[in-house]
Amino acid sequence: MHFFKFDGAGNDFVLIDIRDTAFDLTTSQIAHICHRRFGVGADGLMTLSKGESDEYDFVMRYYNSDGRIGSMCGNGGRCIAAFARRLGIAPSSSTGIYRFLGSDGPHEAEILMWDAGSEVGLVRLGMRDVACGEVRRCLDGWFLDTGSPHYVQRVEGLRDFDVVGEGRRLRHMTEVFPHGTNVDFVEDMPDGRLMVRTFERGVEDETWACGTGVTAAAIVTGNQRLSTRGGDFKVTFDADGNTYRNVRLTGPVSFNFEGSINQPHTA
Repeated sequence: MHFFKFDGAGNDFVLIDIRDTAFDLTTSQIAHICHRRFGVGADGLMTLSKGESDEYDFVMRYYNSDGRIGSMCGNGGRCIAAFARRLGIAPSSSTGIYRFLGSDGPHEAEILMWDAGSEVGLVRLGMRDVACGEVRRCLDGWFLDTGSPHYVQRVEGLRDFDVVGEGRRLRHMTEVFPHGTNVDFVEDMPDGRLMVRTFERGVEDETWACGTGVTAAAIVTGNQRLSTRGGDFKVTFDADGNTYRNVRLTGPVSFNFEGSINQPHTA
C-alpha cells in the first residue's frame, strides 16, 4: 500500500489516495500503521477519495491513531489540501480554493504559499461556524465543538504542566463529557501570543498541535495569535450576532516523505 506522510506543525498524518482503489483496512490495521514502533508512525490516518459531486474536489475521511473513525481534524484538513495539490488535483473553483467534504460538512482550503523545493507551505482552512450558545462554561474552563469537542482551560506554568496526566483525567470525565473530549490547556505569553497544549482524544496523548483545539482556544479567549509545540497559528473569525462565522485557521504544512508498507495481517 502506497502512502504519503505530512505534518501540520508537528501534528503528523499518513495519507492514502483511494480515488481509484478500495479502502478495506480494519481498525487494528490502521492502528498498526499509525504505531510509532511497528508502523509508519502518525497521530492519524486520512484517505482522499473522489468528490461525491462536482461541488467538491475531494472527500476527506479521518481516522485517529487508535484506528477508529474520528471527527474533524483541522491540521488534517490543511494537510490534505497540500496532498491534493501534490497529487495534481486542481481546485474546481476559479478562485484557486479547494472545496471538500469532511466529517462535519463542507470545508474550503487555500494554499497561501508553497515552496516546491523544500515542500513546506502555509495553508488556510475554513472551519465550521460555532453558535455562541454552544460555547459554555464548564468546570474551570469552557466547552465547545469546533468540528471536534474541546474543553479549554487556562493554567499557569504551562511549559511544565502535566498535560498528559491532567488531560487524560479530564478526557475520561464521562459525567461531564459523556462522549469524551479533547483537552486544551492555554496560557498567555509575554509577547501577547496564546500558548496552547492539547491532549487529543483518539491519540490518547499530547500532540504537538491540534487545529480544532487552536480554533477553540482562539474563540474562547479572543486571541488570534497562537503557538503550539510544533508551530504558530493564526485564527480569524467574525462574531456575527449569536454565531462565530468565517472561522479561518492558518498554519504551516510540510510534506515529509512517501513510501510503501505491507498491509499488516492483524484482525
